[in-house]
Amino acid sequence: MITRDLENGVMNGEKQIADLTPISAINTDILAISPESLIRVKVASDFGVIDSTKVYLIDGIIDMGPTQIVVPVGGITLIGYSFDVSGLISSEDNYTMFVSESIPIGSGNVLGSDYHISVTGASSKVYELYDATGFNAFEFIRVNYNDCTSLGDIYDYRQGLETGTGRFGGSPSLTLHGLWVGGFRITTSIVRSLAGTMTEPLFKEGLLFEMRSRFLTDINVDLPTLAPLLDFIPANFPNASTLQLQGCIVTRDGAFNAEDTNITPNISHTDLASSWTNNNGLPNTFVGGKASLTTEVTTTVSASNTFYDLGGVYTTSDMTHFDSPSNGQLRHLGSNPREFTVIADFILDGNPNRVLDLKLVKWDDSASANVDVFTQKRQVNSLVGSRDVAFFNIVTNIELDQNDYIFWQAANETDTQNITAELDSYFIVNPR
Repeated sequence: MITRDLENGVMNGEKQIADLTPISAINTDILAISPESLIRVKVASDFGVIDSTKVYLIDGIIDMGPTQIVVPVGGITLIGYSFDVSGLISSEDNYTMFVSESIPIGSGNVLGSDYHISVTGASSKVYELYDATGFNAFEFIRVNYNDCTSLGDIYDYRQGLETGTGRFGGSPSLTLHGLWVGGFRITTSIVRSLAGTMTEPLFKEGLLFEMRSRFLTDINVDLPTLAPLLDFIPANFPNASTLQLQGCIVTRDGAFNAEDTNITPNISHTDLASSWTNNNGLPNTFVGGKASLTTEVTTTVSASNTFYDLGGVYTTSDMTHFDSPSNGQLRHLGSNPREFTVIADFILDGNPNRVLDLKLVKWDDSASANVDVFTQKRQVNSLVGSRDVAFFNIVTNIELDQNDYIFWQAANETDTQNITAELDSYFIVNPR
Protein backbone atom coordinates (compact mmCIF):
# COMPACT_ATOMS: atom_id res chain seq x y z
CA MET A 1 0.00 0.00 0.00
CA ILE A 2 1.28 3.51 -0.81
CA THR A 3 1.66 5.76 2.24
CA ARG A 4 2.80 9.33 2.59
CA ASP A 5 5.96 10.41 4.39
CA LEU A 6 4.51 13.39 6.28
CA GLU A 7 7.86 14.89 7.19
CA ASN A 8 9.23 15.03 3.66
CA GLY A 9 5.93 15.38 1.79
CA VAL A 10 6.45 12.45 -0.58
CA MET A 11 4.80 9.10 -0.97
CA ASN A 12 6.57 6.03 0.27
CA GLY A 13 7.87 4.41 -2.95
CA GLU A 14 8.44 7.86 -4.47
CA LYS A 15 10.96 8.90 -1.85
CA GLN A 16 14.01 7.16 -3.33
CA ILE A 17 13.38 8.74 -6.71
CA ALA A 18 12.50 12.16 -5.34
CA ASP A 19 15.70 12.25 -3.31
CA LEU A 20 17.71 12.06 -6.52
CA THR A 21 15.73 13.62 -9.32
CA PRO A 22 13.26 16.51 -9.56
CA ILE A 23 9.73 15.15 -9.78
CA SER A 24 9.13 17.14 -12.99
CA ALA A 25 11.82 15.12 -14.79
CA ILE A 26 10.53 11.70 -13.75
CA ASN A 27 8.94 9.21 -16.09
CA THR A 28 5.75 8.80 -14.07
CA ASP A 29 5.48 5.13 -15.07
CA ILE A 30 8.27 4.51 -12.55
CA LEU A 31 5.93 5.40 -9.71
CA ALA A 32 3.73 2.41 -10.54
CA ILE A 33 6.60 -0.05 -10.08
CA SER A 34 7.01 -1.60 -6.65
CA PRO A 35 10.49 -1.19 -5.13
CA GLU A 36 10.89 -4.98 -5.02
CA SER A 37 10.60 -5.11 -8.82
CA LEU A 38 13.05 -2.27 -9.49
CA ILE A 39 16.83 -2.46 -9.90
CA ARG A 40 18.46 0.95 -9.91
CA VAL A 41 21.50 1.20 -12.21
CA LYS A 42 24.05 3.91 -11.34
CA VAL A 43 27.18 2.20 -12.69
CA ALA A 44 27.72 -0.45 -15.35
CA SER A 45 28.34 -3.24 -12.84
CA ASP A 46 24.86 -2.75 -11.38
CA PHE A 47 23.43 -4.66 -14.33
CA GLY A 48 25.20 -7.85 -13.28
CA VAL A 49 23.44 -11.02 -14.40
CA ILE A 50 20.14 -9.81 -15.80
CA ASP A 51 17.05 -10.77 -13.80
CA SER A 52 14.16 -10.88 -16.27
CA THR A 53 11.63 -10.44 -13.45
CA LYS A 54 13.00 -6.98 -12.62
CA VAL A 55 12.80 -3.56 -14.26
CA TYR A 56 16.17 -1.84 -14.66
CA LEU A 57 16.01 1.89 -13.92
CA ILE A 58 18.82 3.86 -15.58
CA ASP A 59 19.63 6.47 -12.96
CA GLY A 60 21.70 9.08 -14.78
CA ILE A 61 24.22 8.77 -17.62
CA ILE A 62 25.94 5.39 -17.23
CA ASP A 63 29.34 4.89 -18.90
CA MET A 64 29.32 1.20 -19.78
CA GLY A 65 32.96 1.16 -20.94
CA PRO A 66 33.61 -2.41 -22.20
CA THR A 67 30.77 -3.91 -20.10
CA GLN A 68 28.13 -5.69 -22.17
CA ILE A 69 24.49 -6.32 -21.25
CA VAL A 70 23.75 -10.01 -21.83
CA VAL A 71 20.03 -10.36 -22.53
CA PRO A 72 18.75 -13.74 -21.26
CA VAL A 73 15.98 -15.87 -22.71
CA GLY A 74 13.59 -14.23 -20.24
CA GLY A 75 14.34 -10.82 -21.75
CA ILE A 76 15.11 -7.41 -20.27
CA THR A 77 13.07 -4.32 -19.41
CA LEU A 78 14.80 -0.93 -19.19
CA ILE A 79 13.35 2.43 -18.18
CA GLY A 80 14.74 5.88 -17.56
CA TYR A 81 13.53 9.21 -16.27
CA SER A 82 13.74 10.71 -19.77
CA PHE A 83 16.10 10.55 -22.73
CA ASP A 84 17.82 13.68 -21.43
CA VAL A 85 18.31 12.46 -17.84
CA SER A 86 19.02 8.75 -18.41
CA GLY A 87 21.47 7.17 -20.82
CA LEU A 88 23.83 4.29 -21.60
CA ILE A 89 27.07 5.31 -23.32
CA SER A 90 30.34 3.73 -24.43
CA SER A 91 33.24 4.92 -26.58
CA GLU A 92 34.99 1.52 -26.67
CA ASP A 93 36.15 0.20 -30.04
CA ASN A 94 34.88 -3.19 -31.33
CA TYR A 95 32.15 -3.17 -28.70
CA THR A 96 28.53 -4.34 -28.66
CA MET A 97 26.29 -3.09 -25.86
CA PHE A 98 23.42 -5.66 -25.95
CA VAL A 99 24.25 -9.28 -26.79
CA SER A 100 22.79 -12.78 -26.45
CA GLU A 101 24.62 -15.34 -24.34
CA SER A 102 25.11 -17.33 -27.55
CA ILE A 103 23.39 -17.86 -30.89
CA PRO A 104 21.81 -21.21 -29.91
CA ILE A 105 20.55 -19.88 -26.55
CA GLY A 106 19.36 -16.49 -27.81
CA SER A 107 17.43 -13.76 -25.96
CA GLY A 108 13.89 -12.83 -25.03
CA ASN A 109 11.95 -9.57 -25.18
CA VAL A 110 13.96 -6.34 -25.26
CA LEU A 111 11.72 -3.55 -23.95
CA GLY A 112 12.73 0.02 -23.13
CA SER A 113 11.49 3.55 -22.58
CA ASP A 114 12.75 7.04 -21.78
CA TYR A 115 16.54 6.92 -22.12
CA HIS A 116 19.25 7.43 -24.72
CA ILE A 117 22.04 5.25 -26.06
CA SER A 118 25.37 6.42 -27.43
CA VAL A 119 27.84 3.84 -28.78
CA THR A 120 30.58 5.75 -30.59
CA GLY A 121 33.66 3.51 -30.81
CA ALA A 122 35.17 2.30 -34.08
CA SER A 123 33.50 -0.90 -35.37
CA SER A 124 31.09 -0.82 -32.43
CA LYS A 125 27.32 -1.28 -32.40
CA VAL A 126 24.36 -1.23 -30.05
CA TYR A 127 22.78 -4.66 -30.66
CA GLU A 128 23.62 -8.20 -31.69
CA LEU A 129 20.61 -10.19 -30.54
CA TYR A 130 19.16 -13.57 -31.53
CA ASP A 131 15.57 -14.42 -30.64
CA ALA A 132 15.47 -17.52 -28.43
CA THR A 133 12.10 -18.68 -29.76
CA GLY A 134 11.15 -16.52 -32.78
CA PHE A 135 8.23 -15.10 -30.79
CA ASN A 136 9.79 -12.23 -28.84
CA ALA A 137 9.49 -8.46 -29.20
CA PHE A 138 12.01 -5.66 -29.72
CA GLU A 139 10.08 -2.58 -28.57
CA PHE A 140 10.96 0.97 -27.46
CA ILE A 141 9.18 4.17 -26.48
CA ARG A 142 10.94 7.56 -26.43
CA VAL A 143 14.45 6.14 -26.85
CA ASN A 144 17.08 8.21 -28.67
CA TYR A 145 20.23 6.95 -30.39
CA ASN A 146 22.91 9.66 -30.27
CA ASP A 147 26.05 9.53 -32.46
CA CYS A 148 26.00 5.74 -32.69
CA THR A 149 28.50 4.04 -35.00
CA SER A 150 25.85 1.41 -35.82
CA LEU A 151 22.65 0.09 -34.27
CA GLY A 152 23.74 -3.42 -35.21
CA ASP A 153 21.90 -6.65 -35.94
CA ILE A 154 18.63 -8.26 -34.82
CA TYR A 155 17.91 -11.89 -35.73
CA ASP A 156 14.55 -13.64 -36.08
CA TYR A 157 12.50 -11.57 -33.64
CA ARG A 158 8.76 -11.85 -33.97
CA GLN A 159 8.15 -8.12 -34.04
CA GLY A 160 9.63 -4.69 -33.57
CA LEU A 161 8.01 -1.45 -32.43
CA GLU A 162 9.42 2.05 -32.03
CA THR A 163 7.27 4.95 -30.87
CA GLY A 164 8.71 8.43 -30.48
CA THR A 165 12.29 7.29 -31.05
CA GLY A 166 15.08 9.42 -32.50
CA ARG A 167 18.34 8.89 -34.35
CA PHE A 168 20.71 11.84 -34.08
CA GLY A 169 24.22 11.92 -35.51
CA GLY A 170 26.49 9.00 -36.29
CA SER A 171 25.57 6.17 -38.67
CA PRO A 172 22.64 4.43 -36.92
CA SER A 173 22.03 1.63 -39.42
CA LEU A 174 19.91 -1.32 -38.21
CA THR A 175 20.08 -4.70 -39.97
CA LEU A 176 17.19 -7.15 -39.75
CA HIS A 177 17.97 -10.83 -40.23
CA GLY A 178 15.92 -13.98 -40.55
CA LEU A 179 12.18 -14.50 -40.29
CA TRP A 180 9.98 -11.83 -38.67
CA VAL A 181 6.41 -13.10 -38.39
CA GLY A 182 4.87 -10.15 -36.56
CA GLY A 183 6.19 -7.09 -38.40
CA PHE A 184 8.08 -3.91 -37.51
CA ARG A 185 6.51 -0.47 -36.94
CA ILE A 186 8.38 2.80 -36.46
CA THR A 187 6.07 5.72 -35.80
CA THR A 188 6.39 9.37 -34.73
CA SER A 189 10.15 9.07 -35.12
CA ILE A 190 12.72 11.60 -36.29
CA VAL A 191 16.22 11.36 -37.78
CA ARG A 192 18.59 14.32 -38.04
CA SER A 193 22.25 15.38 -38.29
CA LEU A 194 23.61 12.01 -39.46
CA ALA A 195 27.30 11.72 -40.31
CA GLY A 196 28.10 13.09 -43.75
CA THR A 197 30.22 9.99 -44.41
CA MET A 198 27.34 7.58 -43.75
CA THR A 199 26.67 5.27 -46.71
CA GLU A 200 24.74 2.47 -45.01
CA PRO A 201 20.91 2.57 -45.04
CA LEU A 202 18.94 3.30 -41.88
CA PHE A 203 17.21 -0.08 -42.30
CA LYS A 204 18.91 -2.94 -44.06
CA GLU A 205 18.19 -6.47 -45.30
CA GLY A 206 20.29 -9.03 -43.46
CA LEU A 207 20.86 -12.76 -43.79
CA LEU A 208 17.70 -14.59 -44.98
CA PHE A 209 15.51 -11.63 -44.00
CA GLU A 210 11.79 -12.13 -44.57
CA MET A 211 9.00 -9.95 -43.17
CA ARG A 212 5.83 -12.04 -43.01
CA SER A 213 3.74 -9.13 -41.72
CA ARG A 214 4.27 -5.44 -42.45
CA PHE A 215 7.12 -3.01 -42.08
CA LEU A 216 5.43 0.34 -41.48
CA THR A 217 6.88 3.78 -40.84
CA ASP A 218 5.89 7.45 -40.98
CA ILE A 219 9.46 8.53 -40.24
CA ASN A 220 10.64 12.15 -40.54
CA VAL A 221 14.22 11.85 -41.80
CA ASP A 222 16.96 13.98 -43.30
CA LEU A 223 19.50 11.71 -45.00
CA PRO A 224 23.14 12.57 -45.66
CA THR A 225 24.46 12.67 -49.21
CA LEU A 226 24.96 8.94 -49.86
CA ALA A 227 22.84 7.04 -47.31
CA PRO A 228 19.59 5.28 -48.33
CA LEU A 229 16.50 5.21 -46.16
CA LEU A 230 16.17 1.47 -46.54
CA ASP A 231 17.79 -1.30 -48.54
CA PHE A 232 15.15 -4.00 -48.87
CA ILE A 233 14.18 -6.04 -51.92
CA PRO A 234 10.69 -7.23 -52.99
CA ALA A 235 11.52 -10.82 -52.02
CA ASN A 236 11.82 -9.74 -48.36
CA PHE A 237 8.03 -9.18 -48.36
CA PRO A 238 6.14 -12.28 -49.56
CA ASN A 239 2.74 -10.66 -48.90
CA ALA A 240 1.47 -7.84 -51.09
CA SER A 241 1.40 -4.24 -49.84
CA THR A 242 3.31 -4.95 -46.61
CA LEU A 243 6.16 -2.47 -47.06
CA GLN A 244 4.14 0.49 -45.89
CA LEU A 245 5.76 3.93 -46.08
CA GLN A 246 2.88 6.17 -45.07
CA GLY A 247 3.07 9.85 -44.24
CA CYS A 248 6.88 9.94 -44.33
CA ILE A 249 8.86 13.16 -44.72
CA VAL A 250 12.17 12.40 -46.45
CA THR A 251 14.85 14.90 -47.37
CA ARG A 252 18.47 14.55 -48.38
CA ASP A 253 20.78 17.29 -47.15
CA GLY A 254 17.65 19.29 -46.40
CA ALA A 255 16.13 19.03 -49.90
CA PHE A 256 13.12 17.05 -51.16
CA ASN A 257 13.63 14.86 -54.23
CA ALA A 258 11.09 12.09 -54.73
CA GLU A 259 13.01 10.94 -57.83
CA ASP A 260 16.16 10.14 -55.82
CA THR A 261 16.54 6.41 -56.54
CA ASN A 262 19.14 5.96 -53.79
CA ILE A 263 16.52 6.55 -51.08
CA THR A 264 15.19 3.02 -51.74
CA PRO A 265 17.75 1.63 -54.19
CA ASN A 266 16.45 -1.93 -54.55
CA ILE A 267 12.70 -1.59 -54.25
CA SER A 268 10.17 0.68 -55.94
CA HIS A 269 6.83 2.21 -55.07
CA THR A 270 5.31 0.15 -57.90
CA ASP A 271 6.49 -3.24 -56.61
CA LEU A 272 3.80 -5.59 -55.35
CA ALA A 273 5.31 -5.43 -51.86
CA SER A 274 4.91 -1.66 -51.66
CA SER A 275 2.11 0.46 -50.25
CA TRP A 276 3.45 4.04 -50.10
CA THR A 277 0.94 6.80 -49.43
CA ASN A 278 0.82 10.48 -48.43
CA ASN A 279 4.61 10.82 -48.47
CA ASN A 280 6.66 13.96 -49.00
CA GLY A 281 10.03 13.32 -50.63
CA LEU A 282 9.09 9.79 -51.70
CA PRO A 283 6.99 8.53 -54.60
CA ASN A 284 3.57 7.13 -53.75
CA THR A 285 1.89 3.90 -54.81
CA PHE A 286 -1.12 4.33 -57.11
CA VAL A 287 -2.61 0.89 -57.62
CA GLY A 288 -4.27 0.28 -60.99
CA GLY A 289 -3.63 0.22 -64.70
CA LYS A 290 -4.75 1.27 -68.16
CA ALA A 291 -5.32 -0.66 -71.40
CA SER A 292 -5.59 1.25 -74.68
CA LEU A 293 -6.69 -0.28 -77.98
CA THR A 294 -3.83 0.13 -80.46
CA THR A 295 -4.86 -2.31 -83.24
CA GLU A 296 -8.41 -2.81 -84.49
CA VAL A 297 -9.64 -6.40 -84.79
CA THR A 298 -13.20 -7.22 -85.88
CA THR A 299 -15.39 -9.12 -83.42
CA THR A 300 -17.28 -11.77 -85.40
CA VAL A 301 -20.96 -12.01 -84.48
CA SER A 302 -22.40 -15.44 -85.28
CA ALA A 303 -25.71 -14.99 -83.48
CA SER A 304 -27.70 -12.00 -82.32
CA ASN A 305 -28.17 -11.31 -78.61
CA THR A 306 -25.04 -13.30 -77.87
CA PHE A 307 -21.94 -11.91 -76.20
CA TYR A 308 -18.47 -12.40 -77.68
CA ASP A 309 -15.08 -11.32 -76.35
CA LEU A 310 -14.39 -7.88 -77.79
CA GLY A 311 -11.61 -8.05 -80.38
CA GLY A 312 -8.59 -5.74 -80.55
CA VAL A 313 -4.97 -5.48 -79.52
CA TYR A 314 -4.38 -3.51 -76.31
CA THR A 315 -1.30 -1.78 -74.96
CA THR A 316 -1.06 -1.45 -71.18
CA SER A 317 0.44 1.42 -69.17
CA ASP A 318 0.66 2.73 -65.60
CA MET A 319 0.46 -0.82 -64.27
CA THR A 320 0.92 -1.00 -60.50
CA HIS A 321 -0.07 -4.24 -58.75
CA PHE A 322 -1.78 -5.18 -62.04
CA ASP A 323 -0.75 -7.15 -65.10
CA SER A 324 -2.36 -8.38 -68.31
CA PRO A 325 -2.47 -12.20 -68.39
CA SER A 326 -3.99 -12.11 -71.87
CA ASN A 327 -4.76 -9.44 -74.44
CA GLY A 328 -7.57 -7.14 -73.28
CA GLN A 329 -7.44 -8.25 -69.63
CA LEU A 330 -6.34 -6.39 -66.49
CA ARG A 331 -5.57 -8.60 -63.48
CA HIS A 332 -5.22 -7.55 -59.85
CA LEU A 333 -2.06 -9.08 -58.35
CA GLY A 334 -2.39 -7.64 -54.85
CA SER A 335 -4.74 -7.94 -51.92
CA ASN A 336 -5.21 -4.28 -50.92
CA PRO A 337 -7.14 -2.30 -51.97
CA ARG A 338 -9.88 -4.54 -53.32
CA GLU A 339 -12.46 -1.83 -54.12
CA PHE A 340 -11.91 -0.24 -57.54
CA THR A 341 -13.57 2.01 -60.10
CA VAL A 342 -13.50 1.03 -63.77
CA ILE A 343 -13.58 3.91 -66.24
CA ALA A 344 -14.05 3.04 -69.93
CA ASP A 345 -14.38 4.96 -73.17
CA PHE A 346 -15.17 2.75 -76.19
CA ILE A 347 -16.29 3.55 -79.71
CA LEU A 348 -17.83 0.53 -81.48
CA ASP A 349 -18.21 0.53 -85.24
CA GLY A 350 -21.24 -1.27 -86.71
CA ASN A 351 -24.07 -0.95 -89.18
CA PRO A 352 -26.45 2.02 -88.65
CA ASN A 353 -29.30 1.75 -86.18
CA ARG A 354 -28.17 -1.60 -84.74
CA VAL A 355 -28.43 -1.90 -80.97
CA LEU A 356 -25.12 -2.95 -79.41
CA ASP A 357 -24.32 -4.04 -75.86
CA LEU A 358 -20.94 -3.67 -74.16
CA LYS A 359 -20.45 -5.78 -71.01
CA LEU A 360 -17.77 -5.66 -68.31
CA VAL A 361 -16.92 -9.18 -67.13
CA LYS A 362 -14.89 -10.24 -64.09
CA TRP A 363 -13.06 -13.50 -63.76
CA ASP A 364 -13.59 -14.42 -60.10
CA ASP A 365 -10.52 -16.48 -59.30
CA SER A 366 -11.84 -17.85 -56.01
CA ALA A 367 -14.98 -19.16 -57.74
CA SER A 368 -13.21 -20.09 -61.00
CA ALA A 369 -16.05 -18.44 -62.91
CA ASN A 370 -16.90 -15.37 -64.95
CA VAL A 371 -19.19 -12.80 -63.33
CA ASP A 372 -21.18 -10.20 -65.29
CA VAL A 373 -20.52 -6.79 -63.72
CA PHE A 374 -22.12 -4.09 -65.87
CA THR A 375 -23.76 -3.80 -69.29
CA GLN A 376 -24.42 -0.66 -71.31
CA LYS A 377 -26.72 -0.52 -74.35
CA ARG A 378 -26.26 1.93 -77.24
CA GLN A 379 -27.65 2.39 -80.75
CA VAL A 380 -25.25 2.79 -83.67
CA ASN A 381 -25.49 6.34 -84.94
CA SER A 382 -25.98 6.90 -88.66
CA LEU A 383 -23.38 9.60 -89.14
CA VAL A 384 -22.36 11.52 -92.26
CA GLY A 385 -20.21 9.34 -94.51
CA SER A 386 -19.37 5.71 -93.91
CA ARG A 387 -18.45 6.00 -90.20
CA ASP A 388 -21.34 4.63 -88.15
CA VAL A 389 -20.50 4.20 -84.47
CA ALA A 390 -21.93 3.80 -80.97
CA PHE A 391 -20.33 5.64 -78.05
CA PHE A 392 -19.88 3.91 -74.69
CA ASN A 393 -18.81 5.86 -71.61
CA ILE A 394 -18.77 3.74 -68.47
CA VAL A 395 -17.94 4.41 -64.83
CA THR A 396 -18.69 1.56 -62.44
CA ASN A 397 -17.40 0.16 -59.16
CA ILE A 398 -16.07 -3.34 -58.67
CA GLU A 399 -14.36 -5.54 -56.11
CA LEU A 400 -11.21 -7.32 -57.28
CA ASP A 401 -9.45 -9.82 -55.07
CA GLN A 402 -6.03 -11.24 -55.81
CA ASN A 403 -5.86 -12.80 -59.30
CA ASP A 404 -9.30 -11.55 -60.34
CA TYR A 405 -9.26 -9.89 -63.75
CA ILE A 406 -11.62 -7.97 -66.01
CA PHE A 407 -12.29 -7.94 -69.75
CA TRP A 408 -15.01 -6.85 -72.21
CA GLN A 409 -17.64 -8.60 -74.28
CA ALA A 410 -19.97 -7.18 -76.95
CA ALA A 411 -23.30 -8.26 -78.46
CA ASN A 412 -25.45 -7.18 -81.40
CA GLU A 413 -29.10 -7.29 -80.34
CA THR A 414 -30.45 -6.57 -83.85
CA ASP A 415 -28.75 -9.01 -86.21
CA THR A 416 -25.42 -10.72 -86.94
CA GLN A 417 -23.48 -7.76 -88.29
CA ASN A 418 -19.92 -7.70 -86.93
CA ILE A 419 -18.57 -5.17 -84.42
CA THR A 420 -15.22 -3.38 -84.37
CA ALA A 421 -13.77 -1.41 -81.48
CA GLU A 422 -12.04 1.71 -82.80
CA LEU A 423 -8.48 2.82 -82.08
CA ASP A 424 -7.86 4.74 -78.85
CA SER A 425 -10.74 3.09 -77.01
CA TYR A 426 -9.49 2.39 -73.49
CA PHE A 427 -10.34 1.31 -69.98
CA ILE A 428 -8.76 2.21 -66.63
CA VAL A 429 -8.85 0.61 -63.18
CA ASN A 430 -8.36 2.95 -60.20
CA PRO A 431 -8.86 2.48 -56.45
CA ARG A 432 -12.14 3.89 -55.16
